Amino acid sequence: MPYLFTSESVSEGHPDKIADQISDALIDNFLAFDPRSKVACETLVTTGQVILAGEVNSDTYLDVQQIARNVINKIGYTKGEYMFDGNSCGVLSAIHEQSPDINQGVDRSHPEEQGAGDQGMMFGYATKETENYMPLALDLSHRILKELAQMRRESNEISYLRPDSKAQVTIEYSDENVPQRIDAIVISTQHDDFDEESTMLAKIKEDMINILIPRIKSQLKPEIQQLFTEEITYHINPTGKFVIGGPHGDTGLTGRKIIVDTYGGKGAHGGGAFSGKDPSKVDRSAAYATRHIAKNMVAAGVADEILVQVSYAIGVAKPMGIYVNTYGTAKVKMTDGEIAKKVEDLFDMRPYAIEQRLKLRNPIYEETAAYGHMGRENEVVTKTFTTPDGKSLTFDVELFTWEKLDYVEKIQKAFGL
Repeated sequence: MPYLFTSESVSEGHPDKIADQISDALIDNFLAFDPRSKVACETLVTTGQVILAGEVNSDTYLDVQQIARNVINKIGYTKGEYMFDGNSCGVLSAIHEQSPDINQGVDRSHPEEQGAGDQGMMFGYATKETENYMPLALDLSHRILKELAQMRRESNEISYLRPDSKAQVTIEYSDENVPQRIDAIVISTQHDDFDEESTMLAKIKEDMINILIPRIKSQLKPEIQQLFTEEITYHINPTGKFVIGGPHGDTGLTGRKIIVDTYGGKGAHGGGAFSGKDPSKVDRSAAYATRHIAKNMVAAGVADEILVQVSYAIGVAKPMGIYVNTYGTAKVKMTDGEIAKKVEDLFDMRPYAIEQRLKLRNPIYEETAAYGHMGRENEVVTKTFTTPDGKSLTFDVELFTWEKLDYVEKIQKAFGL
């Protein structure tokens, strides 16, 4: 029997995502000037206030307050009427040095013996249903909000948009797990005040359906465009007025959107957040590594859908184990356990090996902190960082290395494909 599946995304102006982006901007700045930095930074944002807390072990000094303000302004919180803006909000830093008790379990005289920065299990997932090997409902939710943010910055067709927004897409699947149609789309966007609420709601709904959605469809392959039928149920700002938003409407915290950050509820999640953590924390690095494995395995033709789990003990380099689930879609005559053993042979999952393979000691993290850490475009960008004393560094960094399909041939050879 056909079934419905739903995923959601939140915009860069959502309070939790503001917190994530500040935390990851701090990570990038620490890594830019000291690649061996150990950082775990949490951010809280609320009306007119930012609070930074966490542990750092680094040889560099940063103006963390200015970094936070830069992120907030870049997102678009630049007006006093938002009750939260980068130039006037208070920024309190309670960042202190990392515990030596934790650090002794991570650092080793031989780098390759580096222990895991925490215990836990991490998951990676990939599916053939989209070009970027991501679940379709989440991919569409991200696209809606990225395009909405672009339209807000253009301020041409739609001039009333504010930074905070959320989107949700529900897809009907066949018994064979193939998307059949889009059942419902929910969009809630913060906006300027209108004189008449009924006029406001009608205007926003019309613009979302007639301007935003066609822009989304134009980005998609024909087979995905066909899922946009006249039967879609739209819920546009279903609660009505949404003028008060951002940190003034809801307190934001780092790490509170982990399902948005990963697979929208498909596959599984180990529970650990990503943003604000340097790559010695396997919550982050191993989640990227398992996504890299899952994506390359699906692209190589091992299965149409794959979930990969890895687990660690704090301070121990070798993983506790690797688990694979192909959901019955395997194209090779092997059990999931046998596939997992091949994965273990192909990919060195010790923390240091992951850092080296995916180039994770580079300042590549602020870009991950909105619109998902997975399914993004692998690209090289130029970034500049400046210390409080005016010292600047400019260099090229490669983003989203875990999205590269650079192991497909090795996997095909190992599996005889």
